[in-house]
Amino acid sequence: MSAMILSILMLAGIALGIGGLYLIVKKRDPKHGWLMIVAAMVMFANVLIWTVPTT
Repeated sequence: MSAMILSILMLAGIALGIGGLYLIVKKRDPKHGWLMIVAAMVMFANVLIWTVPTT
């Protein structure tokens, strides 16, 4: 179950990152674009925290 959740988080992070870049490059709404990129980075950080092995 957790592998599926992590996979969904990665896909959502990629989608948010691409969407954020699109908004920034096309000059439609750069503020929301940056917020989408920050949300994607938070998702990637959460996946990293969950997958780093502990001793």
